[in-house]
Amino acid sequence: MSSLLREEMQRVLFRPAKHRLVEFIEIEEPTPGRHFLCVSVGRKKVVQLSIVRCQISRSTKKSGSKKLQTKRSSIQECYKRTEIWSLHDLNLVDGRDPDVDDPCFLLHFDKVRIVTAISCSAKYTMVRALVALSDRYCQRPLNLQNFDFPYIKPTTFYSNRGDCVVLSQICLYACNLVCLSLCPVPLDA
Repeated sequence: MSSLLREEMQRVLFRPAKHRLVEFIEIEEPTPGRHFLCVSVGRKKVVQLSIVRCQISRSTKKSGSKKLQTKRSSIQECYKRTEIWSLHDLNLVDGRDPDVDDPCFLLHFDKVRIVTAISCSAKYTMVRALVALSDRYCQRPLNLQNFDFPYIKPTTFYSNRGDCVVLSQICLYACNLVCLSLCPVPLDA
């Protein structure tokens, strides 16, 4: 489903603006409709963050031959960028509390923008993308605060391949604990 959304937003919204959609997550907003936080790269390597609102509209279309004209309802998704920022203007990304599973984070531009992702995993996916794009296109590290950094920064085992690697790392630790608990312990008496 997300690949279809990505293709649709790329075709309708970003390609006409000469941008390539790099990453997007669904976010919660008070206004009706679905909302997404998107990161795109322009032709001159300008990285933009934008809030995209998807509103479903109904239109009636005529179908069939001239003799038999029936009206059918078709649902069309309308995408609109409601807010746009440059990655260069992003001063800080604040995860609020790294010890709590909280999908909310703060983007510090001239003003602070509160963003609530649909999951904590989506929040970390977006932050990993922002870190990579800042390193690549802005040639500066992105200021992060209140995040669990092993989920963002690569270590010896973890790379920027996503949550599957983190899950496999947790499984490896669990297997090691099970193996250690099954080992006999010599009792010196």
